[in-house]
Amino acid sequence: MEWLSGLPRMAGLFVLTAVMEIVGCYLPWLVLREGKPWWLLLPAAGALALFAWLLTLHPAAAGRIYAAYGGVYVTVALGWLWLVDGIRPDRWDALGCSLALAGMLVIMLAPRA
Repeated sequence: MEWLSGLPRMAGLFVLTAVMEIVGCYLPWLVLREGKPWWLLLPAAGALALFAWLLTLHPAAAGRIYAAYGGVYVTVALGWLWLVDGIRPDRWDALGCSLALAGMLVIMLAPRA
């Protein structure tokens, strides 16, 4: 568990990865659902490319990283809901987020040989 000392870096990397994925999906949503300009698809593609690259920077096996990333993604998505969409998450959102983060911690902190 020597990577535990790098936990703050890894957490920041997970958050940045999630933001890039959300931006990469939100911009096309704006174009298709809200009639925003088509050129927003260009930064969306860049954000999704950056998202994929950021996933490669994590120190563990890819499948485990993807699984653990899901917990952080849920948390960041609910933050986006509040900050961008203006909808405050409710107690059920908080419970689901807590369960997702607990699952992520089990995956990442489990003792392995």
